[in-house]
Amino acid sequence: MQAALAYGRRNLGLTAPNPAVGALVVRDGVIVGRGATAPGGRPHAEALAIADAGAAARGATLYVTLEPCSHHGLTPPCADAILAAGVARVVSALRDPDPRVAGAGHARLREAGVEVVEGVCADEARRAHLGHILARTAHRPAVTLKLAETADGYAAGGEHDPRLMITGLAANNRVQMMRATHDAIMVGIGTALADDPLMTVRLPGLERYRPLRVVLDAALRLPLRSRLVVTARERPVLAIAGDDAPQPRAAALREAGVEIVRVAAPEGRLSLPEALAALASCGLTRVFSEGGPQIAAALIGAGLVDEMALFTSPKPLARAGAPALESAARAALADPSRYRLVEESRLGVDRLRRWEKV
Repeated sequence: MQAALAYGRRNLGLTAPNPAVGALVVRDGVIVGRGATAPGGRPHAEALAIADAGAAARGATLYVTLEPCSHHGLTPPCADAILAAGVARVVSALRDPDPRVAGAGHARLREAGVEVVEGVCADEARRAHLGHILARTAHRPAVTLKLAETADGYAAGGEHDPRLMITGLAANNRVQMMRATHDAIMVGIGTALADDPLMTVRLPGLERYRPLRVVLDAALRLPLRSRLVVTARERPVLAIAGDDAPQPRAAALREAGVEIVRVAAPEGRLSLPEALAALASCGLTRVFSEGGPQIAAALIGAGLVDEMALFTSPKPLARAGAPALESAARAALADPSRYRLVEESRLGVDRLRRWEKV
């Protein structure tokens, strides 16, 4: 199952709106078939693994990281493919919360005489499929929040200071890898105006990873000459605007190729739950937020951060600046009833700490 999870994770960020499932067919202790959910979400992992195994699937064991589907969608049910191949035993990590499945896949296999084992490596599978789980149960994607800070806790200098280059090459490359495993990269309009980011995956060999670029922009202030807008026809950009954002600005951005979604914005601030629900409605299950201190504090305060990655440089700013995290947000991360520290490592001279929501 660990191998199946690793195999499925290779396509994280490519399979939305479907989960990145891994599946292995094992016969006499030898892996004879492999499958991972294909880019775009189809074919499913089980069908690919069975096809890879061919005749060797008959009488074999299938290890799969999520319950096989049992309903007719754009593809036939994986449970039917498993039965047609003659698989004798299915080991499943996790029951699928999708109401169209929700135990029916396991039941279909058992009724046909297939031995089914559930719950193997369930915790790790839950991490891998958290976006899918939340999309089905909470109607929002999983959110990973990333921040970089100086040794004395600042994310930026003063108002008119140039952009800080906080972390080194190893940490920056780790961020690129994290971007690649998500369906979308999200920033607030403050970051978009201050940094004019491109928000792409920029590592050799990862060219096929093209996350949607999302800007939280209540008043649609995103400049038409920004790098996001001028590249919008090459790589999609979605602006989430307030319900009363100016129509002329919306028309100009749409003309440039930017997609606009409107949500409630009481007192000029976007409703983050509605913004995330809008992303889930677009089929997104994993969002990587690089939106800066204000967005970070709002997401943590609303209980919407599922994973937090904080990169800390050994160099201090040594003057007044913009704190990376408000005291309330740091207190939330330190509260064991809300978050648990799951990684503390070194990337060159920089330190990475990752927390998961309890």
